Amino acid sequence: MSRPADRRGPRARPPVAFVLPAALALVFLAVPLAGVLAHTPWPDLVGHLSSPAVARALGLSLLVSGWALLLSFVLGVPLAWLLARVHFPGKALVRSLVLLPMVLPPTVAGVALLRGFGRNGLLGGVLEVLGATLPFSTAGAVVAAAFVAMPFLVISLEGALNGLPPRYEEAAATMGATLPQTLRYVTLPMVMPSLASGAALCWARALGEFGATITFAGNLPGVTQTLPLQVYLLLQRDPAAATSVSLLLLAVAAAVLIALRGRWLGHSR
Repeated sequence: MSRPADRRGPRARPPVAFVLPAALALVFLAVPLAGVLAHTPWPDLVGHLSSPAVARALGLSLLVSGWALLLSFVLGVPLAWLLARVHFPGKALVRSLVLLPMVLPPTVAGVALLRGFGRNGLLGGVLEVLGATLPFSTAGAVVAAAFVAMPFLVISLEGALNGLPPRYEEAAATMGATLPQTLRYVTLPMVMPSLASGAALCWARALGEFGATITFAGNLPGVTQTLPLQVYLLLQRDPAAATSVSLLLLAVAAAVLIALRGRWLGHSR
């Protein structure tokens, strides 16, 4: 039996006009990362990472990013399902609103949070009545992280739901399953890889959030001073320690991407 022909056609040598710019692009992206590795003070690395201020900032970063991920799950999963399964007026506008925090300048995101949830913001009076104060608090840092990180979860899950034929959910409904049962036993298990990928990217983005946090929640040690903010302070008085902490954040981000192996983009090769 003859082997099927390769649909991609015969393998051809890539054109030099593409190879050279592509190589320059890789160099452009790799040099700053290599610079962090080259300038990391390896003998002092453990000491820098175990200092009380860095340890406190790391613990706070894990706390904030964990709560931001949970908030993104609670709000983002229903939103992704609605975008993928329900047709309603203004759907394109809603999707654009979801994507907007991904392209906003970080400080603009922080100003927007202040104008929305600050004491003098649109919902500031309501939050004050409820006894909640978000600016310059750990809860504010969580809100800032979730604001910029939730889109990663929503668009990952929406893409997976769009690729899942509705017939599976319709079959479950015909057998008497309620919508929550269908979501729990049919929909979510089938999109779990994409959900996990979106969650990992959401958590990594929340862990590395800086601009919106410092603008909206401030830079208070033990309260809102997360690891990226600690890097900013160290860069002014101890650049070597700042490089060590940057290496830690770089390693976490690289580990997340290596673990995903391209699943967020729809392939794993």
